[in-house]
Amino acid sequence: MVNALTCLLKKKVTEELPVRSEDVEALGREIKTTIDAAFGRSLAIRELDTGSDNATEIEINNLNNPFYDVERFGITFVASPRHADVLLVTGAVTHNMAIAARKTYDAMPSPKFVVAVGDDACDGGIFSGTYAVLGGADKILPVDMKIPGNPPTPIQILSGLLALMKKARAE
Repeated sequence: MVNALTCLLKKKVTEELPVRSEDVEALGREIKTTIDAAFGRSLAIRELDTGSDNATEIEINNLNNPFYDVERFGITFVASPRHADVLLVTGAVTHNMAIAARKTYDAMPSPKFVVAVGDDACDGGIFSGTYAVLGGADKILPVDMKIPGNPPTPIQILSGLLALMKKARAE
């Protein structure tokens, strides 16, 4: 028993961070500047799972942990689509979620943006062509940005949101 405890105490049980905090800060400052220029206020996001395995949701949740803390960059997650600027869609769109996804989109005020996050939301992923799945989010919604990955990392998600805000600002 003592040997097992000693082994646990000597072994490193955490992983190195995949990104430096300085890189997150630099990206965050650019995001905040772009959001302020495009909207003049915070960016409100509603996340919608249309049939995922929750891997992408875990990475989206990581955006709110103390390391990334996206609220300091002007990004908030909201419970109601009526308060959202961006709809983050995760997972392949199943037949059972198609109506709910459309109603969520319709409830959003204009201007509104749709971002497909993860391979499944982008094109159906490994579920593409199966009997229960329509495909990616673009089968039922006008997708403005696709962030591929299985799952995409928080930095990839932030980079995709930055690209979307730059696109929105240009338009």
